[in-house]
Amino acid sequence: MSRIDESIAFIPVRIAVLTVSDTRTPKTDKSGGLLADMLLEAGHELAEHAIEKDDIGALQAKVKGWIEDSNVDVVITTGGTGFTGRDVTPEAMKPLFEKEIDGFSTVFHMLSFDKVGTSTVQSRACGGVANGTYIFCVPGSPGACKDAWNGILKYQLDIRHQPCNFVEIMPRLLEHLESGG
Repeated sequence: MSRIDESIAFIPVRIAVLTVSDTRTPKTDKSGGLLADMLLEAGHELAEHAIEKDDIGALQAKVKGWIEDSNVDVVITTGGTGFTGRDVTPEAMKPLFEKEIDGFSTVFHMLSFDKVGTSTVQSRACGGVANGTYIFCVPGSPGACKDAWNGILKYQLDIRHQPCNFVEIMPRLLEHLESGG
């Protein structure tokens, strides 16, 4: 259930989208393009949109660059969350996480179950925080991207969403570094 408090001013978030695929090109990248379109339609800023091969080192390098960039608040990856040999997105991203957002995966699977039934178990969607940047890894299908955005991220990345949201706590994500912990 979403509750938007219209008395609170919307704050755009800067989001980078990373498509993880050995085969997609900018012309064939439906999921990354869809995510970019949805976040722009919601009023956010597209910080960057890129495609990287299913390679742990390349994925980590790209996302490390974004989490070190003060102009990126959120990273959303699409693709590579299954469990075939080439699916390495969780293996690449989880080592970067300082904290995992377990509830993201849980809610994603709840939403996905309503659409694809038990096939949702074939996804390793996950989320976490690294250097004050949110990272969300979603499957590579347009349907999964819609589920993640429309069911979770559209609301949690909106400061007007009540009773709480990711945006309102963004200024506090680096507290452990400020306190030396």
